[in-house]
Amino acid sequence: MRKLEDRWQTKYETESKEYRITNPENGNKIYGVLYFPKGNVPLAKRSFPAIILSHGFNGSHLDFQRECRYYAQNGFVAYAFDFCGGSVHAKSDGSTTDMTIFSEKSDLRAVFEAIRSLEQTDSDRMYLFGGSQGGLVTTLVAEELGSQVRGMALYYPAFNIPEDWRKNFPDERDIPTEWELWGMTLGKNFFTSIRNFDTFKEIGRYRGRVRIIYGSEDPIVPSGAMEKAENIYDCAELFVLPGEGHGFSPAGAKTAMELVLEFLLEEE
Repeated sequence: MRKLEDRWQTKYETESKEYRITNPENGNKIYGVLYFPKGNVPLAKRSFPAIILSHGFNGSHLDFQRECRYYAQNGFVAYAFDFCGGSVHAKSDGSTTDMTIFSEKSDLRAVFEAIRSLEQTDSDRMYLFGGSQGGLVTTLVAEELGSQVRGMALYYPAFNIPEDWRKNFPDERDIPTEWELWGMTLGKNFFTSIRNFDTFKEIGRYRGRVRIIYGSEDPIVPSGAMEKAENIYDCAELFVLPGEGHGFSPAGAKTAMELVLEFLLEEE
């Protein structure tokens, strides 16, 4: 095996295309963009490891397009998509008032099965990546898929979502039919579905490698949740970026995606 520092020099031209996936559980169409190496690809490299990138609350596939191109340049198939009802900007089916953590989990499961079946994808080398709420959803899917997921990278995963909403609505009768948060309208089921959900009782059984990247000044996700997650997994490491918040600066984002590439290449 070549040394890691040598492998960083491997670069490909890339191309991208829109790629829609149907969720078999509900028939919803999931919109995303697929990025993959092209050009002078050696015969031995006609199938590539794949990484699936899941956006956060009210985000979209565009949030991680820079990362997708970067990973494709370095020999990975990368797919970023819009959760159904996961954003006011989503190109996927579904209303924001129907979205829950568990509907997003269903979407990611459908995406995983579709991407692993692609001709240019090596189905034994599948990685998951998620940011914020997409990070929480990613961990739940990894628990179910187990060894089918080769590794998992997370940006400031929002493990605290269920607990925070229990505090915001101490009595279930306080939950309104609809609630607007950060420019997006949520339905009552978003809150009731996580009413009795304890994140740290649901994660930690996944045995693969986990890399968590977090900003020291994050005002949304408490640092204690990151430390607890690092300890609950068998093979996890936490990187804290000084001065970064919930959503990284350009410099922080560059460091973070390089840390993820390093993580990916260590496994290859």
